[in-house]
Amino acid sequence: MSAGLVQAAYIIAALLFILSLAGLSKQESAKAGNYFGMAGMTIALLATIFSPTSAGLGWIVLAMVTGGAIGMHLARKVEMTQMPELVAILHSFVGLAAVLVGYNTYIDHPPLYGAMLSIHLVEIFLGVFIGAVTFTGSIVAFGKLKGIFSSKPMMLPHRHKLNLAAVLVSVLLLSHFVSAQGSALALLLVTFIALAFGWHLVASIGGADMPVVVSMLNSYSGWAAAAAGFMLSNDLLIVTGALVGSSGAILSYIMCKAMNRSFISVIAGGFGTDGLSSGDEEMGEYREIQAEEVAELLKEASSVIITPGYGMAVAQAQYPVYEMTEKLRGMGVEVRFGIHPVAGRLPGHMNVLLAEAKVPYDIVLEMDEINEDFASTDVVLVIGANDTVNPAAAEDPGSPIAGMPVLEVWKARKVIVFKRSMNTGYAGVQNPLFFKDNTAMLFGDAKASVEAIFKAL
Repeated sequence: MSAGLVQAAYIIAALLFILSLAGLSKQESAKAGNYFGMAGMTIALLATIFSPTSAGLGWIVLAMVTGGAIGMHLARKVEMTQMPELVAILHSFVGLAAVLVGYNTYIDHPPLYGAMLSIHLVEIFLGVFIGAVTFTGSIVAFGKLKGIFSSKPMMLPHRHKLNLAAVLVSVLLLSHFVSAQGSALALLLVTFIALAFGWHLVASIGGADMPVVVSMLNSYSGWAAAAAGFMLSNDLLIVTGALVGSSGAILSYIMCKAMNRSFISVIAGGFGTDGLSSGDEEMGEYREIQAEEVAELLKEASSVIITPGYGMAVAQAQYPVYEMTEKLRGMGVEVRFGIHPVAGRLPGHMNVLLAEAKVPYDIVLEMDEINEDFASTDVVLVIGANDTVNPAAAEDPGSPIAGMPVLEVWKARKVIVFKRSMNTGYAGVQNPLFFKDNTAMLFGDAKASVEAIFKAL
């Protein structure tokens, strides 16, 4: 394949990636967006493999077959509830790839002199630094989402000073690396610093901010890929990395705004976590309710709002929730869903689960669209949600989630909370909602509880 044909293929692939992002911005067009992305990646891979500068075709095919087989296996095996941690661990692979490309480019690169050599060395250094931060940061995010590590932030003494020191030392090493026209020792040192920095950066962020962290790491992986593109002189990799990096950064910013968080503070190692409560505070007595009683409340209601959370995903309750929704709508009850921007542990997680269960798009509303309607709602069903419906965010200035916009479910006439126990949510913060006079707790597995309500209906 000629160089001109390769560049033409790259342009087509880049356009398809842009169309993919546009398609993924809406549920209705998300499927087409995925197809555009798949087509773009196929064209990009074929153009790269058969380009004039490509070598070692046998090794490339072996790597693709091996990676493809692993990817196919994981795609078939992984549950939707495991998607957040899968995304996190995939980000770590991108970071590791950038580090390996950086070392390879440093060891074996064409003769360069003057400014070109300096630019190339900066590309290598930044690629290794960003890649190493992404690698260990993503591993910690994976561990927290998987439950291997505690969701509570790691509170080392002078943690912000340690982060600042890591950045300053890395800048000094970059200066030495460029002035010395390459230094293996400086590259090794910055790799170890970046690995520790990435680990500490994400470990210092609490569970309440983990959806932002996943999005932020997505951005880091994009910039790592772009850095690898500069090192390899691959225009498409630069464009693709920039698309992923910028879109991830924009999404992280939007999510921080939705959570009333400072974007800079979150990515600098955790915001609002110094006073993290244990969640053991006594707040009064809660009232318990049975599935049959909930069914009676729903029969008498004229309007119902369902606010799902990660607990619904774990219980795989979205399918009986859909059946219950259709039953209620058939009885003349207005049923809608209220989705918090960070419900679940990945942006859009709840929307995907509900779409998978065939819940109509037009009754699935975002927090800003539905928050004003809770005051005129008869019954709210909180299925597996906790931190996103916590009134402490609005009422307790000392709460770790103070100021975070939440679904104001407590304003409804009656609130039913589906939970396995009275344990706190992922952020480790107690929820005063459970003890309010208009709230009742329905304990048990969410799927079994919804099925019992449907049977009673």
